[in-house]
Amino acid sequence: MTDANTPPGAGSTLTENERTWGMLAHLAALAGVVVPMLGGVLGPLAVWLARRDQSAFVDSQAKEALNFNISVFLASIVCLTLMLVFIGVILGAALFIAWLVMTLTAAIRASEGVAYRYPLSLRLVK
Repeated sequence: MTDANTPPGAGSTLTENERTWGMLAHLAALAGVVVPMLGGVLGPLAVWLARRDQSAFVDSQAKEALNFNISVFLASIVCLTLMLVFIGVILGAALFIAWLVMTLTAAIRASEGVAYRYPLSLRLVK
């Protein structure tokens, strides 16, 4: 029996394909290293648009990654603005480290079949 707080895919048997695409939804954000700032949003968006109808687990994980990376994108704009008063460099470095650690953690959890929810993430895409 599931309730409204149970993420999609929890408690059911996930295929290897679903777990792989769930992991790739999070890892696609690493495109942000190649295309700064916007690449982190485009990777999860591409996975979400391509696979959202095929699996509830992949849909939830791709939306989660997309929401988190939109939040990081907005925070990076704040950090860029704060670079005018020099604190933005320190906050930007902390943001990058937190983004990388949380993205890798989410990818590992999704590969295990666990629906991961990022802390401190705006839920813009529902």
